Amino acid sequence: MMRLVPPVALGLLLLAVWEIACRALQVPSYLLPPPSAVAVALVQRAPLLLSSAGITFCMAFQALVVAFVLGGGLALAVSLNRSAEQAVRPLAVALQVTPVVAIAPLVVIWAGLDHADRAVVALAAAVAFFPLFSGVLTGLKSADPDLERLFDLYDASPVQRLIRLRLPSALPFILEGLRVAAGLSVIGAVVAEFVSGSGATQGLAWRLLESGNRLRTADMLAALLCLMIMGLALHAAVGAAERAARRLLA
Repeated sequence: MMRLVPPVALGLLLLAVWEIACRALQVPSYLLPPPSAVAVALVQRAPLLLSSAGITFCMAFQALVVAFVLGGGLALAVSLNRSAEQAVRPLAVALQVTPVVAIAPLVVIWAGLDHADRAVVALAAAVAFFPLFSGVLTGLKSADPDLERLFDLYDASPVQRLIRLRLPSALPFILEGLRVAAGLSVIGAVVAEFVSGSGATQGLAWRLLESGNRLRTADMLAALLCLMIMGLALHAAVGAAERAARRLLA
């Protein structure tokens, strides 16, 4: 609990400075509302924001699952063959460095204008794909060489080598890739909803756009706060899963 005291104290101090500065300088509310106005907007729009947060969370979680299955499965497949790894890795890097805003229109067309949620999930999964692919692949290749030779000595099958040696060695890398991908899936879902140009999903990104078009800055900050809380919750959930996994293997 004592670890929470410094960040909480700093946060309260920053909020107090923000509130006092807005009131003392008479900053227009459309430019920068004080924290009290954001709190009022958060309470007033709580049902709508919770509904939108649930939609965004579901899409981000689906994207994380898709990225984990595809990225982890592909890394597992190519780790068994060096030529396959050399062929696939440049394509994975190319997907990572391609801006999601550039491929969003294509994905929206392919998914269908009536299925904007599918496009958002696909785009968010594309953003979260590479950390999982890279983490799993690096982890599978990180096994102790002496243990590899020991498995050679006992003539272990590829399946035995994978299950008993490489997957346990890869677990820390997999969990770290999952931690990074969890945050990226939320970012990808929000950016994808922005660039999809459709309000069909009605997630938090749409609430941000809607409030911004009406210059309701307090509502925008309330939606942004919901996004921050959701991202922190997902990050904490992955961290809890990581700690549980480490205890099981200890």
